[in-house]
Amino acid sequence: MPDEVFNPPIPEIDPTEVRDSRALPNQQHHSFLEKVAAQAGLADIYDARDISEVVFRTMRDMMTNESVDQVAQELHKPVMEENTDRTVYTATPLATEIEDLWKDTNPIVNFLSRIRPTLQIRDTTFLFRIKQEAGLPAHVEVERAVKAVFSATKDELSAERIQEIAGYLPGTVRQLWEEA
Repeated sequence: MPDEVFNPPIPEIDPTEVRDSRALPNQQHHSFLEKVAAQAGLADIYDARDISEVVFRTMRDMMTNESVDQVAQELHKPVMEENTDRTVYTATPLATEIEDLWKDTNPIVNFLSRIRPTLQIRDTTFLFRIKQEAGLPAHVEVERAVKAVFSATKDELSAERIQEIAGYLPGTVRQLWEEA
């Protein structure tokens, strides 16, 4: 009983329902995942990684294999600068570069996406897919998360590749790409 007096139970707080003060302004971040986390208002880079993978998967589905390969070549850069702790990449254990996030980690899905034609995805479907698959925290709007991934991605690509990707994106999603 004395423990109950000195150690009252602390209620659990769902971190997805509370804005996290650790989300710092964009200027203080230099790595890809940190940029995504800061611009989307995410508490950590794990969420940024998961959201980036889903956005990338949806983008790849609309692109030709040649374009996907060209983007992969340009994204051959570290995911996090000076990171020695590879546990950050739990879902994608071999992801040490942005290119690894861009590629599909499931070999069967990767194979099927290489042999099927490109998908025609409407902008509403694109955003719905991200919202459903990315596990966005409740306080993060899907458009903001997509725009954050787009912005960080555009920082890593050439102007030619940026223009090429814009040609694949539909309506509102293309507008988010151009604004990012």
